[in-house]
Amino acid sequence: MARGAVFRCPACGRGRLFSSYLKVTHACAACGTELHHHRADDAPPYFTILIIGHFLIGGVLALEQAYAPPSWVHAVIWLPLGIFTSLVLLPIAKGALVGLQWALRMHGFAPPAGTGKPATGADGV
Repeated sequence: MARGAVFRCPACGRGRLFSSYLKVTHACAACGTELHHHRADDAPPYFTILIIGHFLIGGVLALEQAYAPPSWVHAVIWLPLGIFTSLVLLPIAKGALVGLQWALRMHGFAPPAGTGKPATGADGV
C-alpha cells in the first residue's frame, strides 16, 4: 500500500503507477507487472471524503465556536481548502488501494495459472 500511495508500482516500487492524474498504467515499465485490471471503483473517493470531511467539519465547528464569523468567511476558507485537499488526497488513496489489491491478489492480480506461486515483480517482492 505504501508503494501505491507514493505512485510507484506495488510489485517493484520503481515503475510509475499512474500515466496521468488518476489513470493507472497498463503495465509497469520497470518490472512488467500488469496493472490495468485493478478495480478501485468508488473506494478512493469514499475514503477521501471520509478523511477530509472529518478535518473540515472539525475546523468549521472550531472556527464557528471561537469567532462566529459570517457565512462568507466559512465559504472563502473551507470550500477552496476542501477542493484542494480532495485533489491531493484522491490519487494517494487510489494508489494505496491499487497496492492493497496487488498485495491481496485481488481483481486479476492473482498468481499465474497453474504455478501455485504468487505473482511477483522482478525483485521477487
